[in-house]
Amino acid sequence: MSAPSAPGIRQAPGTPPATSTPHPRTPGRALDWRVRFTGLSLIWGFSFLLIKVGTDGYAPFQVTSGRLLFGTLVLVAAMAVRRERLPRSGRTWAHLFVAAFFLNALPFSLFAYAELTIPSTLAGICNATSPLWGMALSVVALSQDRPTRRRVAGLGLGFIGVLTVLGAWQGFTGLDLTGTAMALLASLSYPIGWIYVRRTLAGTGASTLALTGSQLLVATLLLALVTPLFTSMPTHFPLAPTLAVIALGALGTGLAVLLQYGLVEEVGPTTAQMVTYFIPVIATTAGVALLGEELNWNTPVGALVVLAGAALTQSRVRGSTATSGGTTGTGTRRGRLSRS
Repeated sequence: MSAPSAPGIRQAPGTPPATSTPHPRTPGRALDWRVRFTGLSLIWGFSFLLIKVGTDGYAPFQVTSGRLLFGTLVLVAAMAVRRERLPRSGRTWAHLFVAAFFLNALPFSLFAYAELTIPSTLAGICNATSPLWGMALSVVALSQDRPTRRRVAGLGLGFIGVLTVLGAWQGFTGLDLTGTAMALLASLSYPIGWIYVRRTLAGTGASTLALTGSQLLVATLLLALVTPLFTSMPTHFPLAPTLAVIALGALGTGLAVLLQYGLVEEVGPTTAQMVTYFIPVIATTAGVALLGEELNWNTPVGALVVLAGAALTQSRVRGSTATSGGTTGTGTRRGRLSRS
């Protein structure tokens, strides 16, 4: 899901500029990469279910605050183990503030609010539209990303899939338009952030882990300021929602990013980003099986069309290393891997 987008690679369930420092070695590196790939897919796929459970006991901003807090703690711990230092440049911190807003604070909050009124299955599918938004925006914002017939076709196909999921021919009957719009805006927020960090934070000299941890720290502080303005302190801490928020942060926002680094380093960004296509499938399965959410025929059919379109927009141009998702200075391709 919108995993946290992190500087160095593209993110929610989060997902950014490359640095000259190698990716940190991650927990479970001794495990076969296929096992870690499966684990990452499950973690991000279940993130939408965890958001839904979390909002059963807490306000959306509280869910987001908890998610960021526990995710930051995981990355800070990893930084301490690696003896990584926080960036020292004020300019870098200013860029990290913008990145934290578009890649973490805004989309995480929008997904939490969206799932008050829409099923987690729909939120997971909306999240899969990020590559489509990214391709459309990169054509405008990044001069080196030239549109091709295949990518334009993928973009059109993807948005036909979105309309299929939403049941456009029925006049969107039974659909909460506000919640759906929030989920789609959350998915749009990721590529805006990716493009921004690609143009501002690449080549800063700081390690990917340090930039990512700093970005999440900024997002956590931002939510710490915003949350009290819209919510009051919870008077009780229900078990299931509390565990969901902890898992959403520690696993879906912290550990998942570390696992992603290891996969990108070991098998390359192209293979690692394939996790993108499993997230909506897992999110849909989890929502139907564990939350009892309804599934009409147009939802899975539309989701498959969305994923097919997204795959076309990510295809490589023959004879070039450029992609619709873009490449970073170290050759890291930005996939949807971010999360929710």
